[in-house]
Amino acid sequence: MTQSATGSNPSPFSSLSVGPITLRNRFIKSGANENMYRKGFPTKALLEHHRDLAAGGIALTTMAYAAVAKVGRTLPDQLWLRPEVLPDLKAITDAVHAEGGKISLQLTHGGSFVTSIFLPHRTISASGGLNLAGLFHGNILQRPMKEKDMALVTQQFADGARMAREAGFDAVEIHMGHGYLLNQFISPLSNQRSDEYGGSAENRARFPARVLAAVKEAVGEDLAVIAKINVADGVRRGATAEDAVVTAKVLESQGADMLVLSGGRNVESTWFMFGSPMNQEEFAKIFKYKPLQRLLMKAAAAGTPKGLKFREMYFEDYSRKVRAAVTLPLAYLGGVKSLDNAEKAMAEGFDAVAMARVLLHDPALVNKFQDGSVRQSGCTSCNACIPQIYNQAGTYCVLNEPLDPAMNEVRASGLS
Repeated sequence: MTQSATGSNPSPFSSLSVGPITLRNRFIKSGANENMYRKGFPTKALLEHHRDLAAGGIALTTMAYAAVAKVGRTLPDQLWLRPEVLPDLKAITDAVHAEGGKISLQLTHGGSFVTSIFLPHRTISASGGLNLAGLFHGNILQRPMKEKDMALVTQQFADGARMAREAGFDAVEIHMGHGYLLNQFISPLSNQRSDEYGGSAENRARFPARVLAAVKEAVGEDLAVIAKINVADGVRRGATAEDAVVTAKVLESQGADMLVLSGGRNVESTWFMFGSPMNQEEFAKIFKYKPLQRLLMKAAAAGTPKGLKFREMYFEDYSRKVRAAVTLPLAYLGGVKSLDNAEKAMAEGFDAVAMARVLLHDPALVNKFQDGSVRQSGCTSCNACIPQIYNQAGTYCVLNEPLDPAMNEVRASGLS
């Protein structure tokens, strides 16, 4: 194993074993909503996006937001897993493998976080009541999940993982952060249950752990099973770093192969997730003809701390607490913008680093780190890329050339 200049710490360019797979280095493309789907099918734009990341040196690229059920989507064009999409998914995994990379499929269910689709029934969640996220599109109320709901969703995650295996993915990442369904159980912001799935941090992690165990049983000998969790929600009465420690221990006991450490919630604390304020000017452009969406985005941004400015490694203090509590591999996420940051993460005991915005800016950043041509990303942390999840051409860095909308209209496999 290659060693870094610091001596005993592994180099970010050394290999890493994650469950049954081996990564060529310690750099991971974090799952980030690409909006490169049409009618629930992946597009050529998505294939090129992940091919470019693999060609640029990333060891494991994460294909974001594959809903395990049609009602688990948050956006109308979003992928949901079913046999018809397998040729398109296989085209993408083949493209990544041809560049020497590996690819993970992010498995998700939105639960009550359904922002752009109207559902003619109450959305499911840990608890019932008003659905703040659903106000975007008229899903005003949510209902608490019952045992039959939990059994169904658990089966859907396991079935989704099996489809990922059939499509050639090397790993699955179960999304347990950011306010999606499994996080609605983990976070006290959403979970007011009084049964065995509510109350203590251990109880709140019980259903997500049940899902992970089912996925592990379904594909664990063939695919790495990763979970993405919050190190904290970032707001009062939300989950804390101490809660994250409990969640990490519970998931470790159920056989998770790696945890990706993120933070923040899509509604209550988006600023915490990205370590900086949202770009309201860019959101206004995207929602130019959607006044309700503009109003709701401003309302969501109202809780941003005054004077907040981006700083690198902004989840470092929270993530250290998780690192000290568990032994399974951990991917540090949050403000990694330089090779120095990656080396620092290795020195602090993290096994990998996960990045998103800097790789939208430059998909070849890892290769440039390795050949010594750059040590610092040119990403300005302006957050103008974030509103592009609503861009019909797909998510991109506004410092680069705009994407070709035509690429986002053709299925990844070339099928019509």
